[in-house]
Amino acid sequence: MTDDAAVTVRAIISGSGDAPIIGRVEVAAPGPYQVQLALRASGICHTDIHSIHWPGRFIMGHEGAGVVHAVGKGVTGFTTGDRVMLNWAIPCGHCAMCDHDLPALCSIEAQRHGPHALARPVPMAARENGTEIGRMFNLGTMAEVMLVDEAAVTKIPDTLDFALACIIGCAVMTGTGSVWNIADVQAGQSVVVIGCGSVGLNIIQAARAAGADKIIAIDRCEMVRQRAQQFGATHSLPSDDDMDILAKSVRAITGPGADHAFECTGILALAFAPLKLIRMGGTAIQVSGFNAAPSLPNVELPPFLWNKKYIAALYGGCVPARDFPRIFNMHDKGNLDLAAQISKTWHFDDALAALAEADAHGGKHVIVHEGFSG
Repeated sequence: MTDDAAVTVRAIISGSGDAPIIGRVEVAAPGPYQVQLALRASGICHTDIHSIHWPGRFIMGHEGAGVVHAVGKGVTGFTTGDRVMLNWAIPCGHCAMCDHDLPALCSIEAQRHGPHALARPVPMAARENGTEIGRMFNLGTMAEVMLVDEAAVTKIPDTLDFALACIIGCAVMTGTGSVWNIADVQAGQSVVVIGCGSVGLNIIQAARAAGADKIIAIDRCEMVRQRAQQFGATHSLPSDDDMDILAKSVRAITGPGADHAFECTGILALAFAPLKLIRMGGTAIQVSGFNAAPSLPNVELPPFLWNKKYIAALYGGCVPARDFPRIFNMHDKGNLDLAAQISKTWHFDDALAALAEADAHGGKHVIVHEGFSG
């Protein structure tokens, strides 16, 4: 059904480096091809922690799942009460990239993002004290209710918990998609994962499901390496500032080097590290994005020799209609552990403490909403 009423709700608001607050915002009624959602769960990603220092004032969050509260004119795929999750790379469906079946690289969506991927304020999806307020990645999932384009929404199975569904929209999709869509890992191949947080763990699980023979987890923390092996890594190595030493250790396991190496830390100095860990003709993938332009100071020639491929991948090449059902199926069959990835769940009232905990100690935290009834 449609609903012409805006609603006033609580939201986590960040403002130009100030500490986040729980404030109140007015969420607009859905316009044509828009969906208003009552959130049930919001994931906290490392990007959310970094966003606290971004410029401007905006509603935080880009991982979310909930229930359709109202729909605008022209929406035919969703109705009130549908259980859904969100994706943050929202495709327009008709630009050159979308026509090439690359919706995660949508040209129109790229134009909507200013510095640090903050949403442009049009259309006026939310207001704070009568003034337009931005929404992280055109979403703003850390709110009781949100308004989004219908292209951001995917139905979820009735049996899938909202807390699990919300993390699929970023870390899970980024990790699994990097294996399926970007690297195309095949049975019998070898894989290296640098950084075994949420994204890295999903790469490990997808690589295991694809039949990878050797899966090497690299992380500075021994407990994280042990956890990675519980998720399917066959070997683990401690991080080393000297990539040549680390490359020698990888070759001792794989022979010529790994078929695929994934960099999942987002640390600028490690942007090109996977190139040293792959064999000739192998694939190096920078998975988690950069916070600044990478460079190679004092290096005469990048370690591309010979026939190596380097890909800075976005969102695991996500095609929502193709990839999210595959993730649901993988979870249903027991090949993708979602619950074990979550460190702790928090009530919305304690969301600021959740952000502080995630900042101080890492891990995957999820804010659970009581449910907006309107």
